[in-house]
Amino acid sequence: MAPTSFFHRSIQSSIALAIFCCAFIPALAQNKKAVFVIVDGIPADLIEKLPTPNLDLITKEGGYARALAGGGRGTYTETPTISAVGYNTVLTGTWVNKHNVWDNDIAHPNYNYPTIFRLFKDQYPAKKTAVFSSWLDNRTKLIGEGLTQTRQIKMDFAYDGLELDTIQFPHDKERMFMKNIDNSVTDKAAETIREIAPDLSWVYLEFTDDMGHMYGDSEPYYAAINEMDRQMGRLWAAIQYRQQQHGEEWQIYITTDHGRDSATGKGHGGQSDREKLAWIVTNAKGLNSYFKTGQSSQADIMPSLARFLSIDIPTSIAREVDGVPLFGDISLYNPRLKKMENEIVINWTPAKRSGWVNIYISSTNHFRTGGRDEYQLIKKVKLNAGSATLNLPENLTDSFFKIVLEGEKKCGECVGGERRLMGDGGWRMGDGGWGI
Repeated sequence: MAPTSFFHRSIQSSIALAIFCCAFIPALAQNKKAVFVIVDGIPADLIEKLPTPNLDLITKEGGYARALAGGGRGTYTETPTISAVGYNTVLTGTWVNKHNVWDNDIAHPNYNYPTIFRLFKDQYPAKKTAVFSSWLDNRTKLIGEGLTQTRQIKMDFAYDGLELDTIQFPHDKERMFMKNIDNSVTDKAAETIREIAPDLSWVYLEFTDDMGHMYGDSEPYYAAINEMDRQMGRLWAAIQYRQQQHGEEWQIYITTDHGRDSATGKGHGGQSDREKLAWIVTNAKGLNSYFKTGQSSQADIMPSLARFLSIDIPTSIAREVDGVPLFGDISLYNPRLKKMENEIVINWTPAKRSGWVNIYISSTNHFRTGGRDEYQLIKKVKLNAGSATLNLPENLTDSFFKIVLEGEKKCGECVGGERRLMGDGGWRMGDGGWGI
């Protein structure tokens, strides 16, 4: 698995690499609906080992791939493999160096990096959003419902906070109450999808992580994963009903927030291979070569949803998104950067046979505090070259700066936009089709 973004830092200089995304915006389909699901704490090896017949049904419609959690190991984007941290990466399409949620206390989120819900509501205020969650903080802190910093976003449907209801769900040492909560959350989500069909929904389930912490790699943990699969079957049945009875087009993405340690399967939070071993199941059509390489990440779900739902993301925001759409055309992925004194060597994997890459540079990072950054074009190279060497301007050799790769516009209805990340160790942005 390749890390997902570039950032090289020395005592005197910092570099961020981004990809400028040419955005194909499809004709807006009024009947497009989407749901994404985070099931807590399941590494990909267990999804591949255990029977998951309902996930398999969804995979047959689209695909399954391993994915990266926790950013680039040893890089600027390195991100704790902790629950709320992973949720916010899925929500914002950015790593922790941007969204600033470092732990489950969610102390100081940087709301300058908006969630998919804010982007969706900004463009389609009349469309409906929903959250179904076994954890109240997902709505109140991560989405930031009602906060000034999030422009007082309001979810249209919310079913959460059940962990605080000790009457209906009395707590027990074996945490079976959380299993009951997850089933209640699933049933409410399936019922709401079937009857009301919100345009964009998030479902979050916790019980699998509880069993992992308590029992590690063992039968109780495996049984919880089997239960999760049955829950996904109920959601999938509701989606199929809407597609068949109402002529709607649905996309679903199912992923996890982190893996587990290799020794026992109980812990997580670090940067070991298994803790970073996430996965994605989707019914999306036209999955691209990037998805099929297994180099995708949990940050890719947000831009994939944005593309599907035809969200026209402002360029200044799109520059900051670390994820790449998992379906449709892209120009390149897996960028790598090596910094020398006054020279930078960038490599990437082309996703097309022809085209050009424009390389831009900026010496500021004002977006982080609500401002804007300016860029200058410094080089244009052939896409299939797969690499470029940059001689840095003298005024930038000792300062913080960002690099943007701009893919050529090869689509019918395009709007220019950049995508940017901060973090070294391999970036993965691409152009084409992203609704910027």
